[in-house]
Amino acid sequence: MVKEFEDEVQRVMDKMFEDEMRKVNDMLDQELLISLIGEVNAGKSSTINKIIGEEIASTNPRPGETVSVDPYNLQGLENIKFMDTPGLNDPNDENPKKTLEFVQKSDVVLFFLNAAGTVFSESEKEKFNAIEKHNKDILIVLNKIDAAEDIPSIVRFINDHTQAKYKVIPISSKTGENLETLKKEILFLLEKKGKDLLFAKSMKEKASAANRWIIGAGVSAGVIGASPIPGSDVVPLTSLQVGLIIKLSKLYDKPLTKKAAKDMIVITATQTIGQTIYRQALKFIPGAGSVLGGTVASSMTLALGYGVKYAYENDIAIDYDMIGALFEKLKKKDKKQLEE
Repeated sequence: MVKEFEDEVQRVMDKMFEDEMRKVNDMLDQELLISLIGEVNAGKSSTINKIIGEEIASTNPRPGETVSVDPYNLQGLENIKFMDTPGLNDPNDENPKKTLEFVQKSDVVLFFLNAAGTVFSESEKEKFNAIEKHNKDILIVLNKIDAAEDIPSIVRFINDHTQAKYKVIPISSKTGENLETLKKEILFLLEKKGKDLLFAKSMKEKASAANRWIIGAGVSAGVIGASPIPGSDVVPLTSLQVGLIIKLSKLYDKPLTKKAAKDMIVITATQTIGQTIYRQALKFIPGAGSVLGGTVASSMTLALGYGVKYAYENDIAIDYDMIGALFEKLKKKDKKQLEE
């Protein structure tokens, strides 16, 4: 049974491993542009430095650019650019024009407001309205909340003046408050464009991105396990899991071969549910086509993802006993939730 299972996984790998690897590499070859817009002293540079985990905004701008629009590249990731615009109220008319040019090309626009200042002044409203005509992928960053009071009222004020079309993320670049929330919102916007991996690789702290992908894969696996799907039962789950493993390997800069990926899936399967595992969903996962099948598929995928993440973060071999124990814990948790 195990040999038959291994052969089935290998057949799937032969069909899709290189395609999945190519797809992920293509993601990493794209250009990512994030514009930081706001008036002077809104904390744009300090915020991006905190998000990335290094002082990128203290480096020199590339030659040939205007001093008011400074592109910062990350070492080793030259296709990621953060465009720092030092003030919407620039007296040089060319600079706002430059800013709008970059806004049009941007994957994400971070529009900064100073919670300790005059929030959404007339000039800020005017600039914001001009920007949203060129790009709708905007996150409003309400910075310096450590120096302001009644933040909920300020957020309501901003929502009232933007028809609540955009997420408002109150943060403090000084204390780090809510920076994780900001990262998650940036990743969410970029996920729709297939550029979340690119941004995640730029961050020193990668756990939030990895956790997001693992949880997403777990949810998708649950749907696969709970819903009968025509065709080979191994294909959908194996494809989902190998895609997750490849993304994690790229995120943590770990080499991954087809054989290694296959072994991760096979060993996880036999260490969690046992030797008869996959062949039961739709012959493979016990209870396939049911809520139970969804729970098993989800728990197994989550355990695999977290196990691989832990090994990559700590630069150690994958502990399959730990993955098996984690699977049992996750399965019991899901079963308890279903019974409640």
